[in-house]
Amino acid sequence: MTAELVAGVLRNVPNDMTSLRAAVRIRLNWGLSYADFGWQETSIRRESLELIWQTNGMEMPLSPLDFARRARRLYGDREAVVDCSQSFTYEAFFDRCDRWSAALQSLGIRQGDRIACISPNTHAQLESFYAVPQLGAVLVPINYRLAPQDFVYLIQHSGSRVVCAHSDYIDVLDSIRAQISGVEHFVAFAGTRAGWLDYEQVIATTPPSFKRPEIGENELLAINYTSGTTSRPKGVMITHRNAYMNVVGTLLHFPMTCADRYLWTLPMFHANGWTFVWTVTAVGSAHICLRKVDPQTAFGLIQEECVSVLCAAPTVLICLANAPEEMRRHARRGVRVLTAGAPPAPATIQSVEGELGWDITHIYGMTETSPFISICEPRPQHNMLPPQQRAAIKARQGVELITSGELRVVDTNGCEVPHDGETMGEIVARGNVVMSGYFRDPEATAHALRGGWMHTGDAAVIHCDGYVEIRDRLKDVIISGGENISSVEVESILLTHPAVQEVAVVGMPHEKWGEAPHAFVVLKDGASVTEEQLREFARKSMAHFKVPAAFTMLTELPKTATGKIQKYVLRSGRAAIARQ
Repeated sequence: MTAELVAGVLRNVPNDMTSLRAAVRIRLNWGLSYADFGWQETSIRRESLELIWQTNGMEMPLSPLDFARRARRLYGDREAVVDCSQSFTYEAFFDRCDRWSAALQSLGIRQGDRIACISPNTHAQLESFYAVPQLGAVLVPINYRLAPQDFVYLIQHSGSRVVCAHSDYIDVLDSIRAQISGVEHFVAFAGTRAGWLDYEQVIATTPPSFKRPEIGENELLAINYTSGTTSRPKGVMITHRNAYMNVVGTLLHFPMTCADRYLWTLPMFHANGWTFVWTVTAVGSAHICLRKVDPQTAFGLIQEECVSVLCAAPTVLICLANAPEEMRRHARRGVRVLTAGAPPAPATIQSVEGELGWDITHIYGMTETSPFISICEPRPQHNMLPPQQRAAIKARQGVELITSGELRVVDTNGCEVPHDGETMGEIVARGNVVMSGYFRDPEATAHALRGGWMHTGDAAVIHCDGYVEIRDRLKDVIISGGENISSVEVESILLTHPAVQEVAVVGMPHEKWGEAPHAFVVLKDGASVTEEQLREFARKSMAHFKVPAAFTMLTELPKTATGKIQKYVLRSGRAAIARQ
């Protein structure tokens, strides 16, 4: 065969990855150029082949599915998942995932189709993070605490063909079936019901064989919907590469091993459980499922299951730190905690580390960044500081992860602010973990990624050591009489009062100053304090113009399902805010 004949054959190579790789090998063997192939410089086909040519066919797509392959091979006989009375080894867990993949494929699910899941932290929910992506399908984990009409919007907007749900949500979904007509199959993760496939029965009766498609690292892995406040939720598109890089970065800065046991205090639906649905598996650690966080159950599992690692939003930390003294006294020591979702107060960090003997690492990001873009990296000199100062540093957002990309704090002109710990700007980021965009929302995508940077909307300063510290959301900065006031700073000081359990500070209209801080306070059980006492306490620790003009005592603060305080609800002045 002549080179001319070979080139003629290669001109008609199909566009699948296997054929392209074969073409690369043939091209190398025959010493052919792209011109011999007859492809133009602008050809997408040529660009795809160029990537394979450069790597000689040895580059594999970066995907968390590779962690499953490795775990199955190395940790097959180790305990993978504990869910109430059920326990599975990694071999048994992945066998179940394969059976569910095969069942979905038999239902007609194809690459790119969306599968919605509404469930607390169960083994079935965890299985969906492997069974769905390994088909090339896209997982849509939905916040199970939402209202029925929210379910309708998210299922319809995502175009999900299958909806999987825990038994607690079957009645709700049955009541809205007529509004989600695009759904072809309903699957009950637990329990049985007419019109629903029984997940466990399907798993038991379906062979674990299915056709595995070629999956590129830039293909969609999941669509994670952000909480809507003044607008509809947006679907954050996370790719296989995004998730892979976040897992690797997390393990570089927060190492885990197969000896660790991870407690699911964080909802799996929240940014894919901060990618811990794959992080734990990557090192062969054990997943300990927890369906609802309450101190008694959490402390009980920590003790019984020898838990060594957990993730928690600051509100969960506050809940555990203020548990009954008996629970706290007998709590297992040495638990490592990763906290994110909102800036933790130094007082909360000091309480958890001091009383429970746990070690807290603060990490920062957002759903749009897969989610981590910075970590409060410990330095040797931090250990020599008094507990209060060390806690204050641990509350900072810190520095870039090795794998996440570049992070800056910029002014309105896009210039980086001085590293003086005072000048505020907006945190922007770009790199490997930034989303590919918002699903079916090009305008919102263009706005968020304008100028080639992900705009977070977080107002922050940079300290002289390069550590970033959030002072507020841009929209939450209080401007009183021309002075900028950080609600986070005021909250941190008020949280050091012995009677205060939680606090949120927002800007409210003020006749003289235009806007002034207003503090909404939740007291610890059995504690009491007056507004005037809180005001005097604040005046001793901050500039007087920052002291809240008013205090409102609440029984609880309105929060999202992921523990973020809904300040827009507090600003609205609704009569029922104490009962949200």
